[in-house]
Amino acid sequence: MRRVSYLRLESTVFIIAAMDSVRITPAWERVAEAKSRRLREVPAANVGDALQRMTVMDGGIRLLTEGPALLGNALTVDVRSGDNLAIHRALDEARPGDVLVVNGHGDMTRALIGDLIGEIMVNTGVVGAVIDGAVRDVQALSGMSLAVYARAVTPAGPFKEGPGAIGVPVAVGGVVVAAGDVLVGDADGVVVVPRHRVQEVVDAVDRIGEKEKELRQRILSARTSRPAVNR
Repeated sequence: MRRVSYLRLESTVFIIAAMDSVRITPAWERVAEAKSRRLREVPAANVGDALQRMTVMDGGIRLLTEGPALLGNALTVDVRSGDNLAIHRALDEARPGDVLVVNGHGDMTRALIGDLIGEIMVNTGVVGAVIDGAVRDVQALSGMSLAVYARAVTPAGPFKEGPGAIGVPVAVGGVVVAAGDVLVGDADGVVVVPRHRVQEVVDAVDRIGEKEKELRQRILSARTSRPAVNR
């Protein structure tokens, strides 16, 4: 059943008609949290290294809230610039552990999510959002413990006219994200782990961590063994 409590704020007839312009793909697979849990415990940079740095979103997609590290399955949405109708509809498809991933086409003039959508996200178990566009109500979103990444912040609200698509591959931060892929994020940014490569990456991040540990020890040893210089 559609969760349409937000219709109290809009014209019911108009919104229902506009919903016809939102395309929804059949159900997609998600990665079980137990399989990806290890990726929450390592830096996003190491995850990116495990994928040859090919699926790291560009630096314009920044962490804007004080939420926890991001880990979850992609709930993908394609919207028209400045319009969030499809985002509302997408949350009807959400499952606990999902991450809202929106191709807002880099538009920074209209916020695609704010505190009201944030409340719906919390109620449905969505853990965060990655928006190639703008957001608002950042302080309130931080208070909800949501990890929200976006390209900009603006107080200007969105349109709700459509069209849009849900569950389709989207381009966000210069990377293609498919529904069900795993998103890993921290203060450095966001990395996309294709769902069929999760185990490969889990196996690789520990090897990367061990190599970095060895390199740090070598750097420390070189520093402590360097002879003092008399002046």
